Amino acid sequence: MKNKASNQPNNPLHGVKLTDILEQITQKYTWEQLADRIDINCFKSNPTIKSSLKFLRRTPWAREKVEHLYLKSIKK
Repeated sequence: MKNKASNQPNNPLHGVKLTDILEQITQKYTWEQLADRIDINCFKSNPTIKSSLKFLRRTPWAREKVEHLYLKSIKK
């Protein structure tokens, strides 16, 4: 099997699942820190990976913000 990134070498999110993104950023930040950085209720009110995934899959603008935070966190 070819490297997943070889199809889209300029897209750092290619092949990265939203679940993996959330798991990685929740290891780096607390839910409260995430809510401070991205003002969305799924990080404020009873936050879980499952509820956040459900919201982010339906809300493109929020998903973009989470993806941006993820990209910033892996560059450091």
